[in-house]
Formats: sequence, C-alpha cells, structure tokens
Amino acid sequence: MNSYTNNCTGEFHLLSFSISADFQIVFFTGILLMYLLILLWNLVIVVLISLSSKLHTPMYYFLCNLSVQDIVYVSAILPKFLAITITQDLRIAFQGCIIQMFFFTFCVGTEFLLLTSMAYDRYVAICVPLHYTTIMSKGVSIILALASWLVGFLTALIHSVMVSFVSFCTSQYINHFYCDLKTMIQLASSDTTHIKTLLFVVCVVLGLFPFLLILTSYIFIISTIIKIRSSKGRAKAFSSCSSHLTVVILFYGTPLSAYMIPESEHSQEQDKMLSLLYTAVVPLLNPLVYSLRNNEVLTAVKNINQKYFRFQTAATNTMKHY
Repeated sequence: MNSYTNNCTGEFHLLSFSISADFQIVFFTGILLMYLLILLWNLVIVVLISLSSKLHTPMYYFLCNLSVQDIVYVSAILPKFLAITITQDLRIAFQGCIIQMFFFTFCVGTEFLLLTSMAYDRYVAICVPLHYTTIMSKGVSIILALASWLVGFLTALIHSVMVSFVSFCTSQYINHFYCDLKTMIQLASSDTTHIKTLLFVVCVVLGLFPFLLILTSYIFIISTIIKIRSSKGRAKAFSSCSSHLTVVILFYGTPLSAYMIPESEHSQEQDKMLSLLYTAVVPLLNPLVYSLRNNEVLTAVKNINQKYFRFQTAATNTMKHY
C-alpha cells in the first residue's frame, strides 16, 4: 500500500499564528528580513572560511558545517511559512509535509552533534593544548563532522518513514507553522506508541546527553581558564568559549524544552514561540555570535578585502594601460 494514502485528504493545513490583518504585513516583512539575513550571513561565513587559510582549523571547519545546515533547515521551513503568512493558503501536501519534517529533523539532529564536536574542540584546545594538533587532526575533524551529518540523516529518515505510514484521518489541521513531528504525532488516528518511544530516546541520546557532555566539558574549561595567570590570556579563552556556550544554551534549551516537557505543562502556542526561536532567531545569531565577537574572523575579513581590492585595482590599471 502506498504510504501517502494514509492521509485521507492527501494534504494538511498549517494553522500557523493567529495574526490580525493590520499586523500581517509587518510580521511577514520581519520574517522575510530574518530569512534573507540568515542566508546572507551564513553564506558569508562559508565563503570566508573557505577563502581564508588562517581559518582552516577544526573550530572553523565545524562552524562552516553549522552554517551550511542552518541554511538548509531554515530554507525547508521559512519560505512555506512566509507563503502561508502572506497568502493565507494553509494547505501543504502530505508528501511536502513529510519532506519538510525530514529536513528539519535531519538538520536539528546534525546541529546537536556539531555543537558537541565544537565543545570538544574547545576542551582540547584549552585543557590539553600541547596535544591539540594530535587529537584534533584534520582527519578527526572530518570524521566528527561526517558522523554528525550521517546520524542526523539516519534519525530523520527513520522518523519520516515511520510517520509516512501513520493514518491521519481524524484531523489534517496542524496547529503549527511547519510540519512539526510532535504535533503530527498528536493528530494521528492510528497507534504511534513506537514513534513516541523512539522520539524520546532520540531526544535523550542526541539532545540531553550531548548537552550534559557540553556542560561537563565547560566545567573543566572554566576551571582551567581560572588558573591562567595572564588576564589577557583568560580574556581570550573566555571570549573563544562564551560565544559557543551562548549558542548551545539557546539552541539546546528551546527544542529540548518543547519536546521533553509534558504537554500539560505548556500550551501549543508556547511550543510555536519556542520553535520560532530556534528556527529563525538562533540561525540569525550564529554568524553574529561567532564572527562579530571574534578577532580572527574580523582579521580574515580585512585580509580578504585587501586582497580583493588590490587585485581589482591592479586589473583596472592594467586595462587603462592597454
């Protein structure tokens, strides 16, 4: 039997947010601006890291991967959200809903593990600096990044296949602005115990456990930083870690609270607001937190600008000569 026939109408309706007509254009403009800035800033980070040899280190390699997955998952959600907001056409095909859910689950799972890899990189750099180049070699960095993408992909694939065979004949109205896995499970008219169990296990293994590992690593990191005699050295170490810790708290805190807190303790509207935080605000903050507060990135920007303008000036002078 074709799995897609399990949805009795062949489509869902995303209820999104209840917005007055007067505020609709303002809300649409705000989300559109955030989406464009996310694309622009994350693309800049990817290009900058690719072009600057000084940024070819494990930390920036993970950051480049982080920017790529941010672009993918906001592009899976925000364009449809924008279309619903401006047109008020709430329909989304069942196949489209499954695909959207897959990419979101894929990228969120990947980001959890990428942030954990970045925390491990900071731990090695600060707590065992003499062995950093040996432990965090290029090969190790590639393996950690590939493992993050692979685990995220397999987790999303399993969830998507399982949900595609669930019956949704009772209701097709999803009280969310995207095809959220937890919300879809609540709409199912067939048994979803196995999916709920798997979702809880995934939240613990890919969410809660890595989060505890990151917090543990930062206990050792902070303990090591305090022992640094030089105030300048302490400031530099705190600066390199505080940006990552800020993103970790924001990104881990919001989805874990949405998925692991019992339904009776928070409303669906709270879920949607939390989801908007980690689907739009966190990807917007990532480039700002990692670049504007980082002297290495700012220096790389200046160097690339100097190289570009020097080349452009030389080319212009050559053309004038001829």
